[in-house]
Amino acid sequence: MLPIANMLGPARKPPGISRQFTTFNLDKRTKTKMLPPGQRLTIGEVKGAGYISRMWLTFPGWFYQHWNPGAVIDPTMLKALILRIYWDGADTPAVETPVGDFFGAGQAEFNSFTSAYVGTSSGGFFTYWPMPYAKGFRIEIENRHPKLGTDVFVNINYQELDMMPAGTGYFCTQFRTGRRQGNEPALVLETEGNGHYAGVMLHMQGEPVHYLSFLEAPEYIYIDDDWERPRITGTGLEDYFSGGWYFRDGEFAGPLHGVPLKDALRSMVTMYRLHAEDAIAFDRRIKFEFVNPWDPERLKPYWYSSVAYWYNHVPNPDQPALPDHAAVMQQYRFRDRDHISIP
Repeated sequence: MLPIANMLGPARKPPGISRQFTTFNLDKRTKTKMLPPGQRLTIGEVKGAGYISRMWLTFPGWFYQHWNPGAVIDPTMLKALILRIYWDGADTPAVETPVGDFFGAGQAEFNSFTSAYVGTSSGGFFTYWPMPYAKGFRIEIENRHPKLGTDVFVNINYQELDMMPAGTGYFCTQFRTGRRQGNEPALVLETEGNGHYAGVMLHMQGEPVHYLSFLEAPEYIYIDDDWERPRITGTGLEDYFSGGWYFRDGEFAGPLHGVPLKDALRSMVTMYRLHAEDAIAFDRRIKFEFVNPWDPERLKPYWYSSVAYWYNHVPNPDQPALPDHAAVMQQYRFRDRDHISIP
């Protein structure tokens, strides 16, 4: 299975036929599809081989609307919408994650940042992860907000091919979230199959304010036969994300690693690391978690949510069940949520 960076080159003419599907209706001249609360909506479905090269979307509901000043606002809309992608007619999705968590806004706060493969840009959400398929794909968005509906804008670019490129895998995500005692691991990915791990978007909060000791936890990566003892370990959580000293100089955005959000007073950090030439290969299985080496009495509880990005040789790998809406919302604090209009 080829590393993702070798699939396409920016100076190379894309193979096949370039196409896009969009929520814009050319006949009705409407730009969006309405997604009521509690409903699922198939945004687009394509048959045949090819690959998605870009996905962009946005939606209101989480910010003040100058064109509709009386609109209800709830920042948790960023976590209430669920993105699902199904490859090759599979009944189960390879991608199933809250939109905000996938794009780096999993603490229900939007900070613009741009990386090589995923980010947020002044109101928009984008990804350039290469997503190949052999028989087609279907993209669905679910609105799990209990009361608030929203319009959804989507544009997706894809290339039609005669066949799926040899040696490539199917793009997958694995969403994890929960509250943990300080010494409990933060599990990011556990799966079986043949493929490679390509990165993670990680959101964390300490239960007490002004607490960041959850960043002491290095990565433990177990691969294939190395299951009792990790094959890969590091020196600290922020070190895995190529930072240092609890990200002492604050937020930054690089092509393959960055910190879109850091607020030490509120004990909140969002981090990403994306793997290209350093993608981590596995033949049968992989488990990735962050484990704090400090004595339990020195540590405080924390919350986290994560989206692991990875590629597998099958279009429908076994995945953990998506937590219910209440469990997804179990972080300790949401900025300004008590001071705005919430239904």
